[in-house]
Amino acid sequence: MLVKEQSGKFSIQNPAQDYKSIFTSDTYEESQMWLLEDEYERVTGRFWQP
Repeated sequence: MLVKEQSGKFSIQNPAQDYKSIFTSDTYEESQMWLLEDEYERVTGRFWQP
């Protein structure tokens, strides 16, 4: 899951590991490239956690 933090950085979090941050970047593009390199697939929609 790709999340924009309040600091402006982008964090990729793994829901299967209690939302542990597995990658952090200053730009969306760098995060997107990291995801593409690891062959992740985009999921459309939003995830809400109470």
